[in-house]
Amino acid sequence: MDWNATSLALLTALGVGLMIGVVRERTQPPHLLPAGTRTHALVALLGCITWLLGPWVFIAALLALAALTLAAYLQSAHEDPGLTGEVALLLAAVLGALAAHEAALSGALGVLVAILLQAKAPLQKISREWISEREIQDALLLGAAALVVMPLLPREPIDPWGAIRPMLVWRIVVLVMAVGVFGHFAQRILGARWGLAIAGFFSGFASSTAAVSSLGQQARADAALVVPSAAAALLANLASLLLFVAVVAAVSPSLLQATLWSWVAAVLGLLAAIAALWWLGGVTAPAVQAPQEDRAFRLSHALLIAGLIAGVSLLAAWLEQLFGHTGALAAAAMVALAEVQAAAAGVAQLVAKGGMPLEVGRWGTLAVLGASCVSKGALAFAVGGVRYGVLVALGLLAMLTGGVLGLWASGAGA
Repeated sequence: MDWNATSLALLTALGVGLMIGVVRERTQPPHLLPAGTRTHALVALLGCITWLLGPWVFIAALLALAALTLAAYLQSAHEDPGLTGEVALLLAAVLGALAAHEAALSGALGVLVAILLQAKAPLQKISREWISEREIQDALLLGAAALVVMPLLPREPIDPWGAIRPMLVWRIVVLVMAVGVFGHFAQRILGARWGLAIAGFFSGFASSTAAVSSLGQQARADAALVVPSAAAALLANLASLLLFVAVVAAVSPSLLQATLWSWVAAVLGLLAAIAALWWLGGVTAPAVQAPQEDRAFRLSHALLIAGLIAGVSLLAAWLEQLFGHTGALAAAAMVALAEVQAAAAGVAQLVAKGGMPLEVGRWGTLAVLGASCVSKGALAFAVGGVRYGVLVALGLLAMLTGGVLGLWASGAGA
């Protein structure tokens, strides 16, 4: 027997049992507590020792413990019908046995169990008071779309040009729904100004188009959220621009070097627009919370966005086949209407392989960005209304103008 491993297992089991027991004693009234600190520590040691003696010994001990736990529950069920204490006691025995096999995992799971036991009141408040019935329905619908429907869809293209993959298209649907849920709950937790900003920026790394659309829905639903939503939409485009530059750098470092000042100027232009909206939002927009009965997303809207993306991608693939490399920029611009990073990667790849001159590639990437700005600006008007559309379009114009001026200045300097 390895005494070092055995000692570690016993100490881990003891620590896990003590930790769970202390939390149980502090969160439960004494007259409703079937087992306290000492009992949980002893049960965890029992699990570890019996496992070391053999699996069948552990099973016998676990069955005996389950019988005792059942008897204790039947005695106290009229006062406390919950099963948390009984399950925690049995789990202490199982974690003690796990410590004999994998001490680190047992310790980590013990901490997780203790956290869940300690968080009883906050979790009850969230599930009973904070989350509405409609939000639970939206979360379940999102889970079904991501975990049930998406794995069943084919990964291979279904069109002659290889542009439409059902799983990737459905991923856009899931993404739009997820952006809506994330933004909805971020706003609930942090308020309109901070919640929308954080949700907008991080969702931009996934899809700035989805962010512009989801935030536009909120702006249309509540006039007080127009300016904060527009600022959040521009933050999503800032994240998308950073990802755009990273894609270009990964595919063609030479193209990045030739367009670096253009992207710096584009970022500065977008930051200036965001700062202006942020100041305006702080003055004119109240820090409101989303109503509890608001839907986090609309499935029909997510399906519409995914359908548009699939159609544009199909058209771009057809144009590229018809015109070859001469139509590559046109195809890339068409793709950028739906997915700007994919279009940027296509242009950068042509430059890296020598299929497109560097100078054409420099302006080609900017054309891709411009096509994306046109698409998102039109979407902002359509989804969020005139005021939201104007604010988003002006911010995107500032970004594009900065990019053009930076590219022109770097070209003139060269």
